[in-house]
Amino acid sequence: MTSGQTHGPMPGEVAYASAKGALSQITPTIAAELGPAGITVNTVDPGPVRTGYIEGELLDRVVPVFALGRLGEPDDPARLPAWPATDEAAWITGQGISSEGGFLFT
Repeated sequence: MTSGQTHGPMPGEVAYASAKGALSQITPTIAAELGPAGITVNTVDPGPVRTGYIEGELLDRVVPVFALGRLGEPDDPARLPAWPATDEAAWITGQGISSEGGFLFT
């Protein structure tokens, strides 16, 4: 799991953004190293999800930047990590896959 740090700044979150950014950046390299063994490697960015960290005034400011007009619910991105492990996704590797409800990074 990664995060949307590649889409814009995350003031006050240097350690978090660094850790998640590192995962995003090493994904293609690990995919190349494990590909010959038939192993796919991808990261998933669940996007902003209603887990209690975005509330009140911040929620009011953030919701309008979603194309779908709402913050994600935990179940919205929860199904995504399973798909890359299926045969249908056998050709998908080294990718960062986002589930962000049309979050418009402004």
